[in-house]
Amino acid sequence: MTIAGSDPGGGAGLQADLKTFAAYRVYGFSVITAVIAQNSARVSRVAPVAAAMVTEQIAALAAERIPDALKTGALANVEVVEAVAKAIEEFKLPAPVVDPVLIASSGARLLDEEGEGALRSRLLPIARVITPNIPEAEALGGIEIDSPVAMRAAARALRRLGARAVLIKGGHGFASGKGASESNVTDLLFDGRSFVEFAARRVGGGGAHGTGCAFSAAIAARLACGDGLEAAVRKAKTYITRALRGRFVLSEHGRALLDHFAGR
Repeated sequence: MTIAGSDPGGGAGLQADLKTFAAYRVYGFSVITAVIAQNSARVSRVAPVAAAMVTEQIAALAAERIPDALKTGALANVEVVEAVAKAIEEFKLPAPVVDPVLIASSGARLLDEEGEGALRSRLLPIARVITPNIPEAEALGGIEIDSPVAMRAAARALRRLGARAVLIKGGHGFASGKGASESNVTDLLFDGRSFVEFAARRVGGGGAHGTGCAFSAAIAARLACGDGLEAAVRKAKTYITRALRGRFVLSEHGRALLDHFAGR
């Protein structure tokens, strides 16, 4: 199950999650949290779905079948965050893969400031793993990530918020550019006991729209297939690297899009 906002262009949000699930041949449930007018280059409007409607969608799906894994994406506002956290507890859903989507790459806010506080206090404590990029980890953990040492300190700080594990994605590079590798991307997983690094050659060309959505969805898909967390992250990392290598553009005005099926 994905609980996320929509992307009518299909490159991010629940549409990208469903493509990723399909690439892994797992059946995807989807709960919409916000209708977002966007394309690969910009977000023009975010219309949150009423929290009661979010709850009703989850309830309808849970009544038919409890999903084997769950991920969350853009949650829009505090009311939706609270509704999602309550529903996960009430319907005994799996501990979620939380992609803490705060701000779109275009700069538009996809979670209001009150919602960010609720994310910390209500959703992170019940997460199986949270998957922030470096800017998101800095915002949530309050630590500037300018080196591998700082990245580990941020992972510890985020883990103290209650999540079972933290995966900080290294694709954005370190703040101020200090110590960032131009040729490799290293993601860091911390489960409260040990750190595991997942390194891959950086795919040049400026990335692609919806990479974080697909990465977290791939982790959820592998968890649904029975993998442990480390194996799920490792396979998701391979998947997203291949999807990036297969990226394409639909328009000269847009950003690159992932090839979700090249990832398999």
